[in-house]
Amino acid sequence: MEIKTGIDIIEISRIKESIDELQDKFINKIYTDNEIKYCESKKNQRYQHYAARFAAKEATFKAISSFVENKYNIEWKDIEVLNDKDARPIVNIKNKEKYNIQSIDISISHCKEYAVASVVLIHN
Repeated sequence: MEIKTGIDIIEISRIKESIDELQDKFINKIYTDNEIKYCESKKNQRYQHYAARFAAKEATFKAISSFVENKYNIEWKDIEVLNDKDARPIVNIKNKEKYNIQSIDISISHCKEYAVASVVLIHN
């Protein structure tokens, strides 16, 4: 059993610029339909939520990258960040069993300028 961690921080303005410039091309490349629906529901704070999910995907990738044969086999949408029934963030990884992941814990936070995410996972 191994414990792996990943962390990422991003400026919300970078995500906002990408969305404003590339619009659906950027959004649909990075985010799943469920993530888009959630972020868009946040209206004025949608960029913070998009940025938080971006950071969460990056942190998750960092945590699993050491045991992935080819990092280019993982796509942005293979990592989905949702909320459980109590509004806590959760990570779903497409083909999670392929990476022998037992469990994933994630923490996300954002303020006016930055979004940050930290991931801890247990790998067999």
